Amino acid sequence: MADVTKETLDALAARLTEVEGYLHIDERRGDVANLEAASAAPGFWDDAAHARDVMARLASAKDDVAGIEAAQAKLDDALAAYELGCETEDEDLLAESADLAESLEKDLSELELSSWFTDELDHGDAIVTVTPGQGGLEAQDWCEMLFRMYQRYCDRRGWSVTVNDAEPGEVIGLDRAMFTVSGKNAYGMLRAEQGVHRLVRISPTDAKKRRQTTFAGVEVLPVLPDDVEVEIDPNDLRIDVFHAHGHGGQGVNTTDSAVRITHLPTGIVVTCQNERSQIQNKAFAMGVLKSRLYEMELARRAEEIDELRGPKTDIGFGNQIRSYVLYPYQMVKDLRTGVETGNVDSVLFDGDLDKFIVGYHRWSTGGGGQQ
Repeated sequence: MADVTKETLDALAARLTEVEGYLHIDERRGDVANLEAASAAPGFWDDAAHARDVMARLASAKDDVAGIEAAQAKLDDALAAYELGCETEDEDLLAESADLAESLEKDLSELELSSWFTDELDHGDAIVTVTPGQGGLEAQDWCEMLFRMYQRYCDRRGWSVTVNDAEPGEVIGLDRAMFTVSGKNAYGMLRAEQGVHRLVRISPTDAKKRRQTTFAGVEVLPVLPDDVEVEIDPNDLRIDVFHAHGHGGQGVNTTDSAVRITHLPTGIVVTCQNERSQIQNKAFAMGVLKSRLYEMELARRAEEIDELRGPKTDIGFGNQIRSYVLYPYQMVKDLRTGVETGNVDSVLFDGDLDKFIVGYHRWSTGGGGQQ
């Protein structure tokens, strides 16, 4: 934001007021007081599961209140610097006001996102799976590129990533990548990425340097809280164990620590091989299976196959949600929202995805996508 005007600051103030309303900030302040009182009660930690739930709700309420208060302080500082800068014709103060306004705009986008996440699962962790689609071996390279892009995006947001399965491709890339993302609103944010992603570029493996189009699919599932029950009949499971392998085919260990679980009634297959032991791999695979079965049950109850994952489509032509074009021009464009950028490197190599993810959530809540 190179320049700042009174109209700009007034618009930010109005936006802040709207966000306060979305978040019911006065109620959230009351929640903080009530939950703090509850956490100080004798015997609070006697029920550990209940105590953890209360503390998580308290942390969330405090974050909302602190975010609004910090935004209000930043707005006050921006207004003060602007008014004094206009009175004294001090360019440094006007520049400071512009910087504060730009920072405040980003803060408000974050607060707006929180207000759009109405499902409790939105505020929790996510399990992301990337699989190659049409495009032959190069789709496996595209799968790995997306995997790296999401790792960088998570780094930018301060989220932690645990790689659960990264199966090497036949020649290049990955045949599958599954990882858990832990952080505030991780699932709510990342469900914007669910769908087919299309890459257009000069083939790095073609001696004739022809243009190649490849596809990869991204699935995003919530990590279910402990209090969500999903019943699974052990007789419905086939559990296979095998040697775990690292990227490139190197043996991770000499024991059958990797686990593949097949749910026979649905045909769902979950593989995990990156944990230290067979027990850990099995526990994680069961967690993913429960998340997928939970998702299916929600879809069945709502009679909407896109309750969490969106409609099933082939990972190929005509089904992409976003295109990444490296040749003959450079552009990343989300086909749902119209949000686009010509800075492809910032997206693929620096993980600069916020404009697309925020744009998706604004679009999905009726606020429009292109900014």
